[in-house]
Amino acid sequence: MCNVTYNITFSDGDECILKIAAKDRTGNTSNEIRLMDAEVTAMKLVRENCSFKVADVLAYDCPGTICDGDYFFMEKLPGSNYSFIKDNLPEETNRKIAREIGCISRQLCSITNPQFGFLGDTVRYDSLSDFVRKMLANLIYDAQKKNVDLCCDADKLLKCFEEEKHIFDEVSFATLVHWDMWEGNVFVDGDHVSGIIDWERAMWGEAFMDDRFRKHNLNKDFLEGFGKQDFTETELKRLRWYDIILYMTMMVEVFYREFEDKGQYYWSRDQFLSVI
Repeated sequence: MCNVTYNITFSDGDECILKIAAKDRTGNTSNEIRLMDAEVTAMKLVRENCSFKVADVLAYDCPGTICDGDYFFMEKLPGSNYSFIKDNLPEETNRKIAREIGCISRQLCSITNPQFGFLGDTVRYDSLSDFVRKMLANLIYDAQKKNVDLCCDADKLLKCFEEEKHIFDEVSFATLVHWDMWEGNVFVDGDHVSGIIDWERAMWGEAFMDDRFRKHNLNKDFLEGFGKQDFTETELKRLRWYDIILYMTMMVEVFYREFEDKGQYYWSRDQFLSVI
């Protein structure tokens, strides 16, 4: 696995969450850089700049002073994991939650940076196109390393990107992006979002890079909360490249995490083939 979380109960009855990484990083892809540091940094930025809830970090050890894997302890958020309860909630509640998630994504746009890049990385890019191309090249490299069938000509894909890279030029500065805000990373208490978890893949990018904007789950309630009614032709082209990157990531990570069940690969492959 990549990182693992545990619910810890202490002798006095208090609870918290321990998130820990393995010493062995072979399960990480090239776009997963210093994930623990990225997550702690992202949560700090959100706590300082946004009104929605993230867990307080209680202790953080990156240099390996106690054990071989990076880890941190954080408070346990109230509520339930949204992916576990979504199907049992009323339609109007799910629509309300989707709007709240949209508002949360909009709040992240207030956290800005002049350059682009992975939050856990020291490398920064002056243009969004350079950053996106690096993500794409990393995925192709990872796929070739593990003999993952991408069902396309990688060189042609990179050539197509070069021909369209100008579509990223209108994004002149970066905003904080969670990137992986699917239902499993959202906590709900009653009919409200009670917190967002798993900031390990956070980046300085464009808001549209997040999972909520992907082809398979984009919906009007989320967009209403985000404050976006429709997309320009250039924005739609960028959305397509972000689709490509997510579906490639999901294809490749199956083989880095050594999943026995390859269902995720086949699902994401079908999604990928529908957008290339």
